[in-house]
Amino acid sequence: MATTRDDDQLNGTSNGDIYPEKKASNGDNVAGGGDNVAGGGDNVASRGDNVASGGDNVSSRGDYASSGVRKPADKMEKVKGCIRGNLLVILTVTGVIVGVVIGLSVRRLGLSRVQVIYFSFPGELLIRLLKMIIIPLVVCSLVAGAASLDTKALGKLGGWAILFFFLTTLLASIVGVLMAYIIKPGDGAESKPQLPGLEDAIPEPKEITDSFLDLVRNIFPSNLVSAAFVSYATTYKTIKIPHNITDEFGNVNETLQEIKIPTPANVDGMNILGLVVFAIVFGIALRKLGAEGENLINFFNSFNEATMILVSWIMWYAPFGIMFLVAGKIVEMENVWLLFSSLGKYICCCIVGHLIHGLILLPLIYFIFTRRNPYTFLWGIFTALVTAYGTASSSATLPLMMKCVEENNGVSKQISRFILPIGATVNMDGAALFQCVAAVFIAQLNKIPLDFVQVITILVTATASSVGAAGIPAGGVLTLAIILEAVGLPTSEISLILAVDWLVDRSCTVLNVEGDAFGAGLLQAYVDKQQSRELQVEELTEVKTEGMKPDEEGAPLLKGGMVSLEGHKSPLEKESVM
Repeated sequence: MATTRDDDQLNGTSNGDIYPEKKASNGDNVAGGGDNVAGGGDNVASRGDNVASGGDNVSSRGDYASSGVRKPADKMEKVKGCIRGNLLVILTVTGVIVGVVIGLSVRRLGLSRVQVIYFSFPGELLIRLLKMIIIPLVVCSLVAGAASLDTKALGKLGGWAILFFFLTTLLASIVGVLMAYIIKPGDGAESKPQLPGLEDAIPEPKEITDSFLDLVRNIFPSNLVSAAFVSYATTYKTIKIPHNITDEFGNVNETLQEIKIPTPANVDGMNILGLVVFAIVFGIALRKLGAEGENLINFFNSFNEATMILVSWIMWYAPFGIMFLVAGKIVEMENVWLLFSSLGKYICCCIVGHLIHGLILLPLIYFIFTRRNPYTFLWGIFTALVTAYGTASSSATLPLMMKCVEENNGVSKQISRFILPIGATVNMDGAALFQCVAAVFIAQLNKIPLDFVQVITILVTATASSVGAAGIPAGGVLTLAIILEAVGLPTSEISLILAVDWLVDRSCTVLNVEGDAFGAGLLQAYVDKQQSRELQVEELTEVKTEGMKPDEEGAPLLKGGMVSLEGHKSPLEKESVM
């Protein structure tokens, strides 16, 4: 019996070593049931060996389980989380790819023009939904943003934004001219490309003075309601006036002289520039009212938040709509091979210029001033960029861009909802770049050499006229006539630009909205640095004031220690109390 108990004790020791946390409880059980243990000691001992050996197996299995089963599960969870977080981006890119495939497949069926319209209806519905939301979003966001910022801060932010937009637009114009002189898209063509069906698509040329006067007139709309759907544009009325000419023999000959007289007219298209200016001024006026204007400010804030909820719903329809937008545009194309064989170098020049400006220059500027990864920022707005490519409208992309920069890139609502509407109106990097390429292309096509003064004129005019370009499809082509008139190039060649504008304008829109987003990101970084500096200054002031040891009567507010901005005592202050 003793031997058996000794074996049991040995086994208990070995088991206790393997399971140290259970030693005490096992010992109690052994003491309480000693006879039973003794009676079956051999069996227990043999079972103990098995348990011990089994314990090793269990531990090894546990290691295997932790290494072989749990890790793949963790990886799957990470993959699922990544897919959930980027589901909208994946769906949007998939929509573009599927749209290209569907367009190329349906193109072989030879659909009529009416059938193409029916086929593109889901894409048309997306554009209508986005345009529906533009006015309430722009007006409410700008009113709320201007009312929430101090007038001094508002002027500083607005000034920095306008300076950034102007410099990047000028930089884009320079890139466009350089690319046109490097690639030379207009050289080597034996004759001008003849593309049928574009003879009546040339816009009416407009005087430079009238173009800039129209820009100023649109800043101050005469009717806010009409500004929601029409804008001011000068047209010309030709009249004939009798004119007497006396020849060298004294004979008087009467001739009729034609004179173009500018006449006011309204054209279809939202006057977003006038709405932006009015909303900013109205928000400043509400802030000046003080407590009396709080109710109206709260109304615009609530309206803005409700509008953003609508935007989040529309975003989930965007991949489906973009798919049919891309497919419908591919089905509409005519004379594709003639188009690309004639204007392939021009298309390549524009797209390469857009890629250089959008993937190198703008990210480089962002990195220099913020020291942050610009491509992480780009990934955060990828959904908006794909939507811009599908809709070819920077105004229609504005709601999605606000959502992306606020949720993915950490831009505050005050900055995004104040800067992005302004950028969608005045920042047209892509349009300026393409206009410079188009002007040099037309000059090369007509064998017209451009001197240095004319090149500078193209740069300045493209930068200035892009401000007035409408944020709609083909908006930049309408201002191209201003540049051509400024340097004396034939405006009849605009028909060639219109032939491929459906493709080039999409990359222009992507570059435009990307510049808007980087502007908002830079201003957010600027505001963060200003706030950190102010925090450091206040902390230094608190430490210096504490070191003066004021008496209680002279500075009763300082009694009990200084409190930092976050509402907690700083470490230095706690040490001084101790």
